[in-house]
Amino acid sequence: MKIPFPETGNLKAVLFDIDGTLCDSDPLHYLSFQEMLQEVGFQGGVPITEEFFVENISGRENYHIGLALFPDWEQERRDKFLSDKETRFRSIASRLLKPVKGLDVLCNYIEKKGLRRAAVTNAPRVNAELMLSLLGLSSFFEEVIVGGECERAKPYPDPYQKALKHFGIEPHQAFVLEDSATGIRAAVAAGISTVGVATRNPEQTLMQAGATIIVHDFCDAQLWQALGTHPDKFLN
Repeated sequence: MKIPFPETGNLKAVLFDIDGTLCDSDPLHYLSFQEMLQEVGFQGGVPITEEFFVENISGRENYHIGLALFPDWEQERRDKFLSDKETRFRSIASRLLKPVKGLDVLCNYIEKKGLRRAAVTNAPRVNAELMLSLLGLSSFFEEVIVGGECERAKPYPDPYQKALKHFGIEPHQAFVLEDSATGIRAAVAAGISTVGVATRNPEQTLMQAGATIIVHDFCDAQLWQALGTHPDKFLN
């Protein structure tokens, strides 16, 4: 059963994932992983496919990515590989990162309505802060919650439960924007209605994970119908 979208009169907060939700960063992560996995001879040096990336990497926390990709490696070696990968990603992101269409309009809506807002991510904090800075959103978010700093990262509900606790609100007083099945499962497990943002991952995958509605960007009519208003009212 899908969690109903909150009544706008009850809405107190909006919780955003970062990677793939605020910005279409998955292609940059995919490129970084593809290059570095080839360099270490992963699967015989055959480049990973986008399908492999979506199924095994996208949305997951680095610790679990390392275990899945390199079960025979020592943890120190996994950590070094993933640290180097994040350094490469940040270099690429600094040049190529772009916001998802309509992000500025949605942020205007949130500010004008006086809603609380947090970024809830499985990305390392240094990545999260860089992406928010590149998007001009460092001061927009009241809180940045990092999965790796919680007892359990997504797909467990802990990061979203921490956001609810931080704002002192109930699950029905917020909604989440997420682009991955991992993130959607985390939000749904916390009891929060979730908008699946289909920047890269298949709509069916997001629906099966429990998304209440699916949008392709923040101009999507379905989002604004759920909010009971029109985006033109919140243009700059």
